[in-house]
Amino acid sequence: MVSLTKNQTVSLAKQSSALSHIQFGLGWDPIKKKGFLGGLFGGGSDSIDLDASCVMLDSAGNVIDTVWFRQLRSKDGSVQHSGDNLTGEGDGDDENIKADLSRLPANVEYLVLTVNSFRGQSFNEVDNAFCRVVDQQGKELARYKLTEQGNHTAVVIASLRRSGGEWNFTAHGLASRGKTIEEMLADITSAVVRS
Repeated sequence: MVSLTKNQTVSLAKQSSALSHIQFGLGWDPIKKKGFLGGLFGGGSDSIDLDASCVMLDSAGNVIDTVWFRQLRSKDGSVQHSGDNLTGEGDGDDENIKADLSRLPANVEYLVLTVNSFRGQSFNEVDNAFCRVVDQQGKELARYKLTEQGNHTAVVIASLRRSGGEWNFTAHGLASRGKTIEEMLADITSAVVRS
């Protein structure tokens, strides 16, 4: 498994020999409130409703399809979302997105993973956010831990790019102010087209 830093890219072909199905796991926790007031008001029982999404782009950055909590499956069926986690509580992946790489339309060059707060909660309230890629045997190929906090409500967290028949995974960690995919499109496109 490769642990990535911001703007680092890894070839998934070097991590797994036969790569036809992958799963993106995204996780996060609400920040635990400290001190007397934190204990008085629940000490971290606040929930953080982040939404993981996958935007399918062509080589020019045009949107082909989007998989998110309002559309859990791509129109061609190659990408599927596990469903919305409303709290971020618990260990491990909070939301999963599975992709059958062999069924992706030929014009899909990028799968871009985003996390956004539909309710407008900022990343100052988020802790332990990460994105990981797992192959069809359950082997973790790459992981990116998001360390930046701030007033932003979304992050273009990572992307998978088809390049000469192989797939490269890039950690972006690009902060955005969008609450929905539509509001993030300019940041999504600039993250992958410039990389």
